[in-house]
Amino acid sequence: MVAKMSDVAREAGVSKKTVSNALNDYPYMRPETKQRVLEAAARLNYVRNESARALRSGRSHTIGLVLPDLKNAYFAELADAIMESAERVGYKVVIHQAKGVRERELESLHSGTLGALDGILLNVLALGDADAYLFVSDVPIVLLGDHLSVTPADHVTMANVDAARSMTDFLLETGHRRIAVVGAHRGEVIGSAGLRLRGYREALEAHGVAFDEDLIGYVDRWHRSDGAAMMGEILDRGIEIDAVFGLNDMLALGVLRTLRERGVAVPEDVSVVGYDDIEEAQYALPALTTVDPGVQTIAQKSVERLLARIGGDTGAPQRFESPHSIRVRESTRDRTEAEQRLSTEVAASSPTD
Repeated sequence: MVAKMSDVAREAGVSKKTVSNALNDYPYMRPETKQRVLEAAARLNYVRNESARALRSGRSHTIGLVLPDLKNAYFAELADAIMESAERVGYKVVIHQAKGVRERELESLHSGTLGALDGILLNVLALGDADAYLFVSDVPIVLLGDHLSVTPADHVTMANVDAARSMTDFLLETGHRRIAVVGAHRGEVIGSAGLRLRGYREALEAHGVAFDEDLIGYVDRWHRSDGAAMMGEILDRGIEIDAVFGLNDMLALGVLRTLRERGVAVPEDVSVVGYDDIEEAQYALPALTTVDPGVQTIAQKSVERLLARIGGDTGAPQRFESPHSIRVRESTRDRTEAEQRLSTEVAASSPTD
């Protein structure tokens, strides 16, 4: 026999309303009462009927999360942070991997399951400004990522240009001048790769360092294998470098692998930096210096904005960029300090008159 809410109420000695409050994590109730209800529900193997709950409230308490690729560690960690943020406010998350394919991104907006969702967090790669009208929907949508210059819906993202400029500033200020970039996309302006390359170029200009197209490594994807392969191409071309900026951490990890295989010491010969501050970056050998783009803030703010829209907020679309920081670890070397030490040692060893 399947237990009902009335059975739980009788078992716990409370009303059905109290059972509902306890199961929905109502904040203003006595902890001991809530515990008694939860224990009674557990003893009876009570399972809430979410479909009936949704019909009564008009909401499913479920949101969709559309991401390009969970093989990319950044998106996996972002998904985890979003699920935690949603869970804290009583929402579940359904994830759809669009793989950067236009048809799959469109499917996420026109799927038959759309009506079962209260809202969608959407990170697209293939859809662009010409598709902006699709994001005006009866189902609230909050955009993630950076492949749209038009924002017909709330947009929560990272400060790609500023963060890449900050990382390049860091390298330049620590004595690096031949900074290769791995991860650029040919012709891209609006997307993350284009914006990060723009930040790199702005930093070079500010420091009076000429931009060199030979230092730019173009790839199709942002996986470890792509970073490793492009680093190999750069080395094979005999291009002089003293640092490599992987436009995401996975690319940078691939770069580290190739440099190690080729006998190039990091950071003694070449410094390597990344972008995203994924967990793996801390445990690489050497640990990776990288941009922390504020993933937790992005997750929290995106869920917050989506719930506001679900709750009836009809204000103008908002854009929010998370704050960033540079995580300095073992993969970078201050070349200015090394040069100063070398000059001092040479001067000390020089014969005197």
